[in-house]
Amino acid sequence: MMMPSAVLLVLSFVGVVVGLASAGSSAHLNIRFPEGQAESFIKALNLVPGAAEVSFIELDSPKLVESPISIHVHGDPDSSISAEQLGQHAGYFRLQNTHASRMFYLFFESRRDKASDPIVLWMSGGPGCSSELALFYENGPFQITNNLTLVWNEHGWDKVSNLIFVDQPIGTGFSYSSDLRDIRHDETGVSEDVYSFLQAFFEAHPEFRENELYITGESYAGHYVPAVTSRIHQGNKAGEGLLLNLKGFAIGNGLTDPEIQYKAYADYALEMGLISEEVRDKLNKLYPACDLSIKMCGTSGKVACVASYLVCNSIFNGIMAMIGNVNYYDIRKECSGSLCYDFSKMEIYLNQPSVKDALGVGHRKFVSCSPLVYEMMLVDWMRNLEVGIPTLLEDGIKLLVYAGEYDLICNWLGNSRWVSEINWSGKQNYSTASTKPFLVQGEQAGIMTNFGPLTFLKVHDAGHMVPMDQPKAALEMIERFTHGGSLEELPFDIIKQVVNDGGM
Repeated sequence: MMMPSAVLLVLSFVGVVVGLASAGSSAHLNIRFPEGQAESFIKALNLVPGAAEVSFIELDSPKLVESPISIHVHGDPDSSISAEQLGQHAGYFRLQNTHASRMFYLFFESRRDKASDPIVLWMSGGPGCSSELALFYENGPFQITNNLTLVWNEHGWDKVSNLIFVDQPIGTGFSYSSDLRDIRHDETGVSEDVYSFLQAFFEAHPEFRENELYITGESYAGHYVPAVTSRIHQGNKAGEGLLLNLKGFAIGNGLTDPEIQYKAYADYALEMGLISEEVRDKLNKLYPACDLSIKMCGTSGKVACVASYLVCNSIFNGIMAMIGNVNYYDIRKECSGSLCYDFSKMEIYLNQPSVKDALGVGHRKFVSCSPLVYEMMLVDWMRNLEVGIPTLLEDGIKLLVYAGEYDLICNWLGNSRWVSEINWSGKQNYSTASTKPFLVQGEQAGIMTNFGPLTFLKVHDAGHMVPMDQPKAALEMIERFTHGGSLEELPFDIIKQVVNDGGM
């Protein structure tokens, strides 16, 4: 997920050093802001572990180190496979072409049929927020109770897929490097790292090489997911390494095409009754400068992109100044805590010595989101990651873009607009396609538009984190997308509903 506007204030007083490497050049540019109260502010957010609390795996260890997880979970996993037999793994991958990087991941075999169910890779956003946020609060196998025990998630995506959560870019969650040169600042680095990880993963798990592969994620993963999917597709076409059985990718409430999405902010805020038409018109006067700065940023990610980030976020910050303490991830709620949600239970749980031993992470302290990763990715923020999507669609790689209707920061309106503007052969047919209800057990859970491999879904009664707000709908969504391609209600779902209602 994106970091809150509170963290945007870090730019006013945190010492930010953004290393920008030009293509084919070793030149770097450092941008520094006054430090002021930076150290105390960061400590208050509890985002950065102390150096003395970090331990590192030996650098000469094998490329991929993985072990089964043995953590007690209360209740019934609702599976024909016993809890003891379910394959659950945690591991580190020593990234190639880096100085000292270790990428942490968790892998959960399907509770249904691991041999035939797809592999679904999940990446959380931020940039710099751990995928364990999704694991424990959205679509993972477990949920954390108030007394810091685990219970099975009735709607975990591992019920219909083999599910991988990865902490990336390096510096996120439990992933680390002892060399700051390994901290990524663009999607080239991000996609190369994840591609290398997947190559190593399938080399270590040959039994899953034939399973269909889907790349998914949320929020800033609107950048990660297209980049990683394109890198896999390019590798497959070029015959690099193992052939990965890539079939599709899905983006939830993502930031993908800033030029279109930032323009939608004021319109969305007006539509949802957050601002008046007068305020909307004033905010729209800020957009030409934003649009120009995005065009100067282009797709290469250089210093103009940092300027664009600052210029364009004045629109979002202008809305927030008008609406006060509203949760910009779910405008129905108030913002509470540094991320507008309380994820403290997860941090306490994952920092228990017994849990860290079970995960094999040594003494490394877990933090939900890393400001260092966030700051280093500022040059990437305003880049347009839609540009690689047309080729994927033309080659039959399916795309699902979904968005909860009450999210402001990556709102459904901006997402629907950039999807409509994808320049591919099916653009005209998609634009004239009828909008259909997304039904889950006979009830409307959203509305969708589809043509060929492209689908957009607006999810009702959900904010930024759709699997948390509407877990049943999210599980149905990912199952239909990864098992058939259409989000329309399957006949057997309707039959089940009729039977449950006493018919037939």
